[in-house]
Amino acid sequence: MTKSLEEVNQSVATEHKKTGFRKILAFLGPAYLVSVGYMDPGNWATDIAGGSQFGYSLLWVLLMSNLMALLLQSLSARLGIVTQRDLAQASRETYSRFINYILYFLAEIAIAACDLAEVLGMAIGINLLFDIPLIEGVLITVLDTFLLLFLINKGIRKMEAFIIVLVAIIGFSFIFEMIFAEPELDKVIYGLVPSIPSSAALYIAIGIIGATVMPHNLYLHSSLVQTRKFDRTPAGIKQALKYNFIDSTIALNLAFFVNAAILILAAATFYKNGMFEVAEIQDAHQFLEPLLGTKWAPILFAVALIAAGQSSTVTGTLAGQIVMEGYLNLRIQPWVRRIITRLIAIVPAVIVILIYGESVTGKLLILSQVILSLQLGFAIIPLIHFVSDKTKMKGFHISKTTQVAAWLIALIIVSLNAKLVYDEITSWLENSNNPVFLWFTVVPLAFGFLGLLLYIVFKPFIARAKSNIENHSPHHLKLQYQPKETYTKKNIAISVDFSKADEAALNNAFELGGINAQYTLIHIVETVGALVYGDNIEDHETTIDEELLLEYKEMLSQKGFKIETELGFGKPNSVIPKIINQGNFDILVMGTHGHTGLKDILFGTTVDKLRHKISIPLLIVK
Repeated sequence: MTKSLEEVNQSVATEHKKTGFRKILAFLGPAYLVSVGYMDPGNWATDIAGGSQFGYSLLWVLLMSNLMALLLQSLSARLGIVTQRDLAQASRETYSRFINYILYFLAEIAIAACDLAEVLGMAIGINLLFDIPLIEGVLITVLDTFLLLFLINKGIRKMEAFIIVLVAIIGFSFIFEMIFAEPELDKVIYGLVPSIPSSAALYIAIGIIGATVMPHNLYLHSSLVQTRKFDRTPAGIKQALKYNFIDSTIALNLAFFVNAAILILAAATFYKNGMFEVAEIQDAHQFLEPLLGTKWAPILFAVALIAAGQSSTVTGTLAGQIVMEGYLNLRIQPWVRRIITRLIAIVPAVIVILIYGESVTGKLLILSQVILSLQLGFAIIPLIHFVSDKTKMKGFHISKTTQVAAWLIALIIVSLNAKLVYDEITSWLENSNNPVFLWFTVVPLAFGFLGLLLYIVFKPFIARAKSNIENHSPHHLKLQYQPKETYTKKNIAISVDFSKADEAALNNAFELGGINAQYTLIHIVETVGALVYGDNIEDHETTIDEELLLEYKEMLSQKGFKIETELGFGKPNSVIPKIINQGNFDILVMGTHGHTGLKDILFGTTVDKLRHKISIPLLIVK
């Protein structure tokens, strides 16, 4: 299995930080990338709708959601720190291939829904600030693909710094908005008392939960925490858990402040003035200046909206890569992945805006958050199972009290979603001109997802998880070396990737060097984590790759060959040349998988980019 976010896995060192404060600073960062998902444009839509329709009465939902998020994100971080697996990888090792395909599909729907909110939010922000038409604003959002690729190439700390700056912009903008709005503090406090005024409030409340506790953030956090390289003793793991909890607490409380500020702003301006139907972000922006009496209120609102959309789109892309690699063990070019994700979001946004006009964007944003909420159970339940497993967690499993709290959160979320789905289907059946069609499509689908939910709830209680690591075992290699009289090379580098292509590479290398040559096996870890964090990443994937390299070395050494190993991190076409040019090699031998055309675009071509960067011959074998 490859490492999670292999590009940046273990790329941030924490071991040599002397003081406690510097140690904490080294761990701070992953939760800020996660927190932007909790203040993305989808949250704005649900918060504005909740505040304008029901005043301060749904503030308690935000607080409850924040507490839920803090517990669930801490569980996600625990899974990544202890097991060195992200949530998608852990699921792939636990469930059957068929179940994993369904879970992957649901996770992708959630990410597409999230990206839809980010596309619309950024487009609305651009429209409000620069008066660019909404359709053109949607199309402009494609450009952030290149920003993400630029940031990843600069390293995770630069990306974290960029995100923190955007979060600070959002935070400061709403500090001033609160000063302008002058909310009634007694009503704010009263809003923290649980109440659901109506069924419409339930729909908004579920949207708020979906917008706050986001499923893709659970996948993201379990991977990002693996970017910190620390002492993997029990004491070191315990310390990492503690510092990551501090990171999560600070970041998520900041996200709670932003969400609460948006809802309070809507309550103090629109609800107070009897404007109960303000659900569109554009309307909120338009009414802020006359209601608050300052031109800065709408400007700060639009700037914060763009910052929220831009920051959350970066993290959404990383989550998409983690989900695809984790569930499918499939890695495609980051820019291809980003464009696919963005197009999935842009196409429905453009179609809906063209057909229904710009006035429905608020409803579309709220719908996207409800979709996220519906997917939550399929991410939360496996997570609770994994962190409760004593074997998986190596003694760092959660306590019974935490298990009860986590299952209670899962029960609340699933129950609310079940109520929402039941109400919606009942309404459709009553109002439909063709209820038979719904009985044979929507109803069976709903029961199918209920069955899947029950399966993932009870399956781990019935059977222990089976690990099915898919790397190619060195013991399956068919080596065909036959001694001959003359050999041409003395120091040979061989690129290996633990697939069947290694057989051809090794056999051809031995033909060139024989038993007396020096061989160096090179393997590049190229997950998302390694691309962003480099050789500081330390996760399950790296551990497995290191073990497989050692197995190759051991087996070939027993056959009499002189073997050294090199483990690199990042893009093979960049890392392999560095290793080659720093060594004293006669030739580099690489096996090829033989894909061309479209597959080259999807998966990338190492050979063409690599051969121009090395100063020795390159032998490509099939």
